[in-house]
Amino acid sequence: MIKKELLDILCCPKCKGALDYKAEDNILLCTECGKKYDVKNDIPIMLVDETDAQ
Repeated sequence: MIKKELLDILCCPKCKGALDYKAEDNILLCTECGKKYDVKNDIPIMLVDETDAQ
C-alpha cells in the first residue's frame, strides 16, 4: 500500500497529470494520458519507457 502522503505529491512524469492508485491491480493510472505505472513492493516504477497506454 502506497502512503497517502506520497500519492499526494506524485504526478505522471509524461504529462504531469494526476494519478489514481488502483490497489487491486497494483498500478498507478494517469487520469490525463492513460499511462499505467506498476507498483512493486510499494514502490512506484515511474519510468515512461516501461509503461503501456490504456
